[in-house]
Amino acid sequence: MAPRSQRRKHKKPPSSVEPKVVTPVPLTLSKPDPSIDALGFCSLEKNVPGLSQLILQKLNMKSYEEYKLVIDGGTPVSAFRFHCPQEMFQKMEDTFRFCAQCRALPSDLSDSRVLRCCKRCRNVYYCGPECQRSDWPAHKKVCQELRLVAVDRLMEWLLVTGDFVLPSGPWPRSAEVVQGWDSWFSMRALQLDATLDALLSSPAMTTLWASVRHPRPASDVLRDSLKRLLTDALSRPLTMGLGLQALGIDVGKAGGSTVHVVGASHVETFLTRPGDYDELTYMFPRHLGFRVIMVGVDVATGFSQSTSSSPLEPGTVQLSSHRGLYHDFWEEQVETGQTAHPDLVVGFHPGFHSSPDLMEAWLPTLLLLRDYKIPTLLTVYSHQELAASLQILVDLDTHITAYGANPFTSLKPEQVYSNPNKQPVYCNAYYIMFLGGFCQLDQRQLEEKVDGRV
Repeated sequence: MAPRSQRRKHKKPPSSVEPKVVTPVPLTLSKPDPSIDALGFCSLEKNVPGLSQLILQKLNMKSYEEYKLVIDGGTPVSAFRFHCPQEMFQKMEDTFRFCAQCRALPSDLSDSRVLRCCKRCRNVYYCGPECQRSDWPAHKKVCQELRLVAVDRLMEWLLVTGDFVLPSGPWPRSAEVVQGWDSWFSMRALQLDATLDALLSSPAMTTLWASVRHPRPASDVLRDSLKRLLTDALSRPLTMGLGLQALGIDVGKAGGSTVHVVGASHVETFLTRPGDYDELTYMFPRHLGFRVIMVGVDVATGFSQSTSSSPLEPGTVQLSSHRGLYHDFWEEQVETGQTAHPDLVVGFHPGFHSSPDLMEAWLPTLLLLRDYKIPTLLTVYSHQELAASLQILVDLDTHITAYGANPFTSLKPEQVYSNPNKQPVYCNAYYIMFLGGFCQLDQRQLEEKVDGRV
């Protein structure tokens, strides 16, 4: 394959698809290989100056580099152990303490003033009644939804500790019938009810709510929260399965199927366990093995580094990772035969629409996926992101085969950390699928193109 600088060149004939009314992101800028995690962390300062340092302080960390070592797996989480659960939950809550109206931090207030949370959602703070009244027109639109965010944020700890074990096992219905969460919950009803009943009455649940300063919500509120957390945990494998079905991937081929998760970060790899993608086996009971390889500059270092292309055991899911940019991984691993050619490439929230730096890093990969006609599925958080991402892909002449609302979106609302009254979003809310480009090339033309001869 041609050097990266040559692959970035592309000819852009007029698009045959009506473009969305979105300003395209510039395609060539200065900083290569950006970390989406670092960009997100640093962006906190733009909305709330001093917030990133407050977060580090409450997590008993001295710098972002120290924080990054933990989520990358380079430093054990235990190195930042708190004295008791009460201290951990209190300090976690303290990281949300800033005025949603004037952006004041606790350190900005006099000794006689404190930040108090909204009594309805228990999730947004104000430095006084005047700021709260001024902010109410914006806050009232999201207050109820942010109440769910506050509950889910605490209940998620049960997934981290392993006390909330997701229901699993063979599907009694075919994948064609299970077309969204309603049919999935209906299929798992009895097993799920037993799991949730046991957890709601467990010592782990009692300990959790004894360790926080909020009163324990009613059982129906906690049950709904656990269901939302379940959808968040299973959204990625089920969305991957949706792509395998919609793009016609043969999961019964000899040697197994390979899925590359491109642009993977600590979200897909930090605290990920070997069985987290077993739902693919229940969705495709006759598959001959899935090899899922997470590729990205932010994958956790503690995650498996094996990307062997040896045959898989039928009915198994093998998770592994590679740290780096995907187009480099392609040249070093795929083209040399060290890693299997992907049957499907998936990008969970690539975010290339949001940052010129990210677009610069993503461009060679998007062109590679297009020119090699690799079936690709991308997800985004919102309709706005969907429109912006579609505009970029149309400008790159990709052949978009489908896009729309994802039936397996996470139902857990995600709050924008430094802008709490912004409308919450949902992981994998929308999908985009594309295969090749509008002007399909034969193999000879493709080789000439990537070698820079056209």
